[in-house]
Amino acid sequence: MWLQDIKKSEYILGVIKTTGIYLLILYVFYGTFAAAPFLFPVWFLYMRDWVTDTARKKEQQFRLQFRDSIQEMSAVLKAGYSVENAIREVGRELAPLYDKDARIRKEYDRMTHQLDMKMPAVEVLEQFAERTGQEDVEDFVNVFAASKKSGGDSITIIRNAVRIISGKIDTEKEIQTMIASKKLEFEIMCAVPFVIILYMKLTFGDFLNVLYGNMAGMIIMTVCLCVYITAYCIGRRIIRIEV
Repeated sequence: MWLQDIKKSEYILGVIKTTGIYLLILYVFYGTFAAAPFLFPVWFLYMRDWVTDTARKKEQQFRLQFRDSIQEMSAVLKAGYSVENAIREVGRELAPLYDKDARIRKEYDRMTHQLDMKMPAVEVLEQFAERTGQEDVEDFVNVFAASKKSGGDSITIIRNAVRIISGKIDTEKEIQTMIASKKLEFEIMCAVPFVIILYMKLTFGDFLNVLYGNMAGMIIMTVCLCVYITAYCIGRRIIRIEV
């Protein structure tokens, strides 16, 4: 759902980063690039992991953008705007806050165009939720649609929904900020084995030569690589906390 938000330039940087790490693994664990075809699954798995992480970051960015947009919509509705005009006004208010390529601006531009085509506001918002597939958007749209159908105090209902959803997003942001240092520690720990082996190759090259260029050494280094990859995968699962 969020892969479309990853730019081509970001994909290129991701490929460069993945390839660089892949070549480093080949050099550190095997001392040659001849094993590249056999270890290609490592490149593929790391690239897939990078895409997953980048897509998750795009979703997190969108959630913060969406929080800002519904807070602005709540204020606009309170000022007496109709829903249709509120969506148009929020789109204008977001213009100076976010780049034109930001997902939230694209979505509000699209909703404004749909409203200009005389589509009902509820249908426009439902399509918005369907396009993003994001839980917070779906919750907001469901509350909005229910308030419209009930004919009650829709502004109060929407404002309460905005307060709850915004509070949830803010809480998750605070938690992510708290564990950011742990993620940095994990990345440093992942780099330590490479630093140690590279240091030993540069300073005690003869000591490590027994591990390269022979079958026994290749088996030992392959086992070490498997242990490293297993530990890396476990660590990634730990730091990927779903709130």
